[in-house]
Amino acid sequence: MPDELDSLNVFVAVAEHRSLRAAGDRLGVTGSAVSQSLRRLEDRLGVALIQRTTRSARLTDVGERLYAAVRPALDDVRSALTAIGEFSDAPRGRLRLYAGGAADGFLSGAVLASFLNAHPNIELDITVGDAAVDIVAGGFDAGIQLGEVIDRDMIAVPVSGDLRLVVVGTPAYVAQHGMPMHPRDLAAHACINWHPSSDAPPYRWEFTENGRDFSVAVRSRLLTTDGNMLLRMVREGVGLAMLFDFHVKDDLAQGSLVPMLQDYCTSFPGFYLHYPQKRQASAALRAFIDRLRVTRKAARKRKG
Repeated sequence: MPDELDSLNVFVAVAEHRSLRAAGDRLGVTGSAVSQSLRRLEDRLGVALIQRTTRSARLTDVGERLYAAVRPALDDVRSALTAIGEFSDAPRGRLRLYAGGAADGFLSGAVLASFLNAHPNIELDITVGDAAVDIVAGGFDAGIQLGEVIDRDMIAVPVSGDLRLVVVGTPAYVAQHGMPMHPRDLAAHACINWHPSSDAPPYRWEFTENGRDFSVAVRSRLLTTDGNMLLRMVREGVGLAMLFDFHVKDDLAQGSLVPMLQDYCTSFPGFYLHYPQKRQASAALRAFIDRLRVTRKAARKRKG
């Protein structure tokens, strides 16, 4: 029975990722191990479940029927195991999180270190990215994203205060090209911009004027999927960038970057930790939420 459960877990991972390698990455095993597990399951059942190619994996009709039946059952098994784990003296096990790329500004090393030090039986597995991810299908216990992109059927716990995006550039750039006085003036400036993936459109810079929200399509001198590259390039004077204020607070304090269009840059709800309503939060996840709440409370006291 344990071997069959392991094989079914592998099968579900392949079904959701459509790739043996991606399923192996999720499960922490090699693609070869995934392939062998699938082959053993198919041999026991006497049917083909997955059609494999060098680049992808596709469910057969029988595989589709098995996935539809098995996935809810495995969720029930995981919930039962989580419930049993609640009787343990201390939170334990692996906690898998998916965090938006910008979340690293408040999910600092000190926060994670203090959590791990307080809970030696918990193993954190954090994936950071900007792609839209189904945390359930991806096998994550929870996600950390901006509130505006979280599905309404999720339980959402605020873990940061309001955030603000600011337009910045170096004093040298401003001296040479001038400072935009209104967002429409950005059309005359070189801008360093971001998009979540190579096939996604560039981010339209968002502003507010007289209570009305609007966005501007800027001319991208440099376009990247890497938020850290935005910061490096704006520091080099390549152009203007729109960044979270907490990412550039030291640069602004030192005067190495200059803020602009501040009257048009308003605050908005920040990051939330979210997980499905139908899934009971494990002891490890509850402990992590408690740690983030303590961190948020301390940050608010410092600002106050």
